[in-house]
Amino acid sequence: MSTPTPLQKHGADVDVPHTPDDRGSAEPKRRKPRDRPLVIVITGHGKGKSTSAFGMLLRAWARGYRCGVFQLVKSGKWKVGEAKAAEALGNIDWEKMGDGWSWLSKDLEESADMARAGWEEVKRRIGDERYEFLVLDELTYPVKWGWIDVEDVVTTIRDRPGFQHVVITGRDAAPELLELADLVSDIGKVKHPMDQGIRAQQGIEW
Repeated sequence: MSTPTPLQKHGADVDVPHTPDDRGSAEPKRRKPRDRPLVIVITGHGKGKSTSAFGMLLRAWARGYRCGVFQLVKSGKWKVGEAKAAEALGNIDWEKMGDGWSWLSKDLEESADMARAGWEEVKRRIGDERYEFLVLDELTYPVKWGWIDVEDVVTTIRDRPGFQHVVITGRDAAPELLELADLVSDIGKVKHPMDQGIRAQQGIEW
């Protein structure tokens, strides 16, 4: 895992330096006294879980929050549109830590090892208070498959220091994650193009 580069301020109205040593999550220019750090779980079998999380990411970025995204399943080889947009915006850490669709993997043990290594890096970043807004995309899958211990996830997020919003996405979120969360959305499927044989396409799925 490469060492993250220092984040820089990206708005004239955000008078706060963004560096790995920054402890500016209490800075009033970035949030109001009534604000509280939330745990948000977006689950369900309908389309739109990651899309919802990335919409919140844009809001957080626009407010000057230090933002990070960890995709626990998607491979670094994937050229996802939202990562390209984040690169264009700047000052968003984006890590793809899996090997694509892990349920199609030829080496599930390697996939599990990658997910575990990714989670350990997430824990380090949380402990360092690097972010004020963190997306853990598709975290529910390695938890469901037993690759990452759910109690470790709950303890790490529940006891996180400072002010850190954490958004978790993916189907079949564990009951422990639902209990931990301050906000849970269960996105159901009514219709999906794949039911008609229409394959996933750029600009819609990635």
